[in-house]
This record gives sequence, C-alpha cells and structure tokens, in this order.
Amino acid sequence: MKKYFLMLLILISTSVFLAAGGQQPMEDETKPMGDDMYADVRGTVVTMAGPFTDNDAVKFNESVKAFEEMTGIDIQYEGSKEFEASISIRVEGGNPPDIVDFPQPGLLKTFVKKGFVLDLNGILDMEKVKSNYIQSWLDMATMESPDGEIMAGVWGRVNGKSLVWYNKKEFDAAGYKVPTTWEELEELQEMILADGDSPWAVGIESGAATGWAATDWVEEMMLRTTSLENYDRWVAGELKFDSPEVRRAIKAMADIWLKEGMVYGGPTGIVTTFFGDAPKVMFEEPPKAWLHKQGNFITSFFPDNAVAGEDYDFFYLPSVDTAYGRPVLVAGDIYAMFNDRPEVRMVMQFFATGDSVKEWVKVGGAISPHKDAELSWYSNLVDKKVAEVIQNATSVRFDGSDLMPGAVGAGSFWKEMTAYVSGSKTLDEALKAIDDSWPE
Repeated sequence: MKKYFLMLLILISTSVFLAAGGQQPMEDETKPMGDDMYADVRGTVVTMAGPFTDNDAVKFNESVKAFEEMTGIDIQYEGSKEFEASISIRVEGGNPPDIVDFPQPGLLKTFVKKGFVLDLNGILDMEKVKSNYIQSWLDMATMESPDGEIMAGVWGRVNGKSLVWYNKKEFDAAGYKVPTTWEELEELQEMILADGDSPWAVGIESGAATGWAATDWVEEMMLRTTSLENYDRWVAGELKFDSPEVRRAIKAMADIWLKEGMVYGGPTGIVTTFFGDAPKVMFEEPPKAWLHKQGNFITSFFPDNAVAGEDYDFFYLPSVDTAYGRPVLVAGDIYAMFNDRPEVRMVMQFFATGDSVKEWVKVGGAISPHKDAELSWYSNLVDKKVAEVIQNATSVRFDGSDLMPGAVGAGSFWKEMTAYVSGSKTLDEALKAIDDSWPE
C-alpha cells in the first residue's frame, strides 16, 4: 500500500496525465534511471461500461490509447445501446465494472442512493480534480449517498445546448448584428418583425417524444430568470411547476413562442413541425425565419453543402437577468468508480484531465469541460465555438427533464408543454397536471 501511495505521488508531481501525443513523461529524478514507475500496474485491466458504440467507441478508445501505452493499463470499454438496462443488472447483481460511464447523472444518482458508488474524496487527488473544473461541474457530481454527500464522479465528454443558430450569409446581408444581451436580442426580434419576417424557427414534434424541445426552452429560461438553487430544487421536485419561479420562466418562453408573428407557422406550426425540419426555413431563399435555438447536434439537419462559419453560425443565448451570470445548459458523460484498485484510481485521475478527451476533441464530436483543455486542440469550428461558450460559462446545469423522474421528465413535462403551446390546455391546467404526475 505504501508503495502504491508513493507511486501515485510521483504520478501527480510529474504531471504525467498532461503528457500528450504519446510523449513519455520526464524521468523522475528521485528514482534510479530506468526504474519503471508503472511497474505495479503494467499488465492490469480496468473494465468500463457505458453507452459509446460504433464510431463513438472507436473515438473513445483512441482518446485513451496514449495513456494505456504509457502506463501499461488496459482500459476495456464495453459499450451497449441497451446500457441502462444492462448496467442495472450488473450493479444490482454485485458484478459492476470498475468504472461506469453515465450519459446523464440521473441514473448515477439512483446507484449512489443505494450505496453502490465509491466516494472520490479520499481516493483521488481532489485538489487537482477541483482545480480543473468550474464549481458547477463539481456541484452536479456531488450526490447524496446513505452516508451523506459524496463526490460521485468526474465529467468527461460534454456538449452545450444554449446556442442560437442563424443563416450567416443572409443575416450579414440584411445588416443584422449578433446580440450579446437580452435587450439586444429583443431589438433584433423587433427589427426582423418590422422587415416582415418571423424571427424564430421552432419545431417540437418528435413522435412519442414530442415536446422535449419545449422543455429545453423552459430549462434555459429557468437558468436565466432564477437561481441555481431554485433550478436544482425544481429538478428534484422540491419546487413545484406551479410556482412563481417556473411560471416566470415559462412566460419568458411564451413571450417569444406565442406572440403573433414571432415564430414561423405560429403555435400550430411549432407543435406539428419535426424538430429537425424546423431550422430548414432559415436556408430558404429568402429565409422565412432567422433564428433557431438548439444544441450543436442540429447541424446534421442543415443542408449538406452548408459550411460552418460561412453559410451558418451561432451565438450564445444571452442572459435574461445578468444577476444570474452566463449559464449554459449542458449534457455529457460522467464517469463513476465502483471498484477500488491502484490502476482504477489512476484511470479516474486521468479522466479528470483534458488529455483524456484530447484525441477525441481533435477529430471532432467531443467538448472538454476541463480547464486544462486548449482551444487549439479543436479542428472543428463548431466544436471550438461551443467549447468557448462552455469555457466562458459562469455556471452549467444538466438538462433538467433528463434528471426528473421518467413519468415527469419524459412524460407529463413533454406532453403538457405541447398541450399548452397548442392551446388545448391553459397554463394552469398544464402545470397542475405535471405536478400531479410527480411520483410520491
């Protein structure tokens, strides 16, 4: 055990986790030349399970390859499209992988409550971990266990949602300017209306999941009109939907969505337009709408020949109330530890650094939440700008509906927001129905 702690101290002091591109770390001057600081872990295996499959699995494996070669630890990642069901069987059955990659913290919280997850406090060098994330990431990784609050994981790949897309060529030609404040956004909306067009393109139809895009808007407005504490209470069911705070957020959305002419197609168009088709009207000649709020995945629905930075671009959805800073709605992967061995600790410490996603960042499809990640790593213009938005955030919070009980987050919240926007229910009726659906 003493040998292990000496090895971990050497590992941290020489910053080997920041070594990149397969470069070997500097020799430790306190040890004889040729002595292998990884001798105790070479040939060991660390098992992982998560949702990465196909191309994502390849990118993940490439991102940890240099670390594996340096340490001799074999990280065996098993991805599954039925991850949530399979991981529950393994954990509940007493046979968990060493590390589990959760695509959202909600399921992780369930295992933490049951005492299955190890507390990273006292296991990792938490001073280094905490120095490499803004406080919000640490807050979202802090969860309640049977023994009190624990640090349940470290964040890996993430993405941002607080983005407003636009047709750059037409936008610039029209003389419009990118807004940096909510007041400037309102001025832009009025300017577009005065020119005879609808400012916004919105669609929330998504089959059985119709309404999820509306919940994203409510979450964005919650972050911009009330405190992080209230957002967290709301997600946990402690703050009712029928509360002044949530009503204020929905009103901020409704002031855009339900005002005549503000959204192309009006409320009827919003609830009947497939979310992926919604931004297409921005690329018509002339555009029928000018702005579309969505995460960075939406570019896959843009015209095939559209070039980022030339044909389209995006800006950060401004703060409504500057008292709440620059919040960003995010999604991402959080890695939790289920078995404690020296090699597992090393891998977890590695995941708390930007180097753990550097190669993935380079090829595209991943954003790093780590402070030591460099913008120069990004070869993809969109990814780089999203990374800037996240780096400049004063706070981040995970998609709220993904954290709520399924009956609410993927049920009544979607359904009742759709009913409210369509006009088939009043706001009072919709909010009551959501609150009534919350599990005991």
